Amino acid sequence: MTPRIMVLDSLRAIALIGMVIFHFVFDLELFGLVPQGTAGSWGWSNFAKLVAGSFICLAGVSLVVAHTETLRWTAFAKRFVKLVLAALAVSVATYAMMPGQFVYFGILHAIATFSLIGLAFLRLPLWVLAIGLLGVLTAPGLFRSDLFNAPALWWLGLSTQPAPSMDFEPFFPWFAAFLLGMILARWIEARGGFTRAKRYTPGNQNMLWRAWLWAGRNTLVLYLVHQPILFTLIWAATFLI
Repeated sequence: MTPRIMVLDSLRAIALIGMVIFHFVFDLELFGLVPQGTAGSWGWSNFAKLVAGSFICLAGVSLVVAHTETLRWTAFAKRFVKLVLAALAVSVATYAMMPGQFVYFGILHAIATFSLIGLAFLRLPLWVLAIGLLGVLTAPGLFRSDLFNAPALWWLGLSTQPAPSMDFEPFFPWFAAFLLGMILARWIEARGGFTRAKRYTPGNQNMLWRAWLWAGRNTLVLYLVHQPILFTLIWAATFLI
């Protein structure tokens, strides 16, 4: 296996832990074990945005790292298909459980879409990416309109009445986090940071580090399974113990 950049997998593992913590609080509220509105409070709401932003930013970094020398179409296509199928699974599962708040454009939908659009930015000058970032951030305040209220346009984030969702990271403004990741990666790359970065081969670490880095390499699978596991454990603790 090709050696991997240790710091990137470590950062993914940290973001994953943050997501598990927030969803644990969300599930506790769902079962009435913490006051209603806890997960939506200022602190927890911003914590969730920080975690989502971290995942999206790291996806931007990864796109640059994976295609530094040349665009590897086969590798990109495989990853893109996995993301699309995973996003579809999340939409179907959440619609079955909570149709009034199902995830129609959550973090997996966002990362898949942003990765595809991000290809157009891979070789552009950094100043173009920076302008794009600022434009994506400011667009919601400038262009939000009833014209974008059609369901097919909700993913843009410019609607005045988007449907409620348990997880919603629309293009405006969340693509800015992806562009930030691309800018950081390009900046680090230009200074040889990734060449000097510590790399590792999976399996050559002690048990704790092996588990930690495994989580960083498998965030997609863990994202899909962690919520059903949490839900089941809390349900069991609430009703069976």
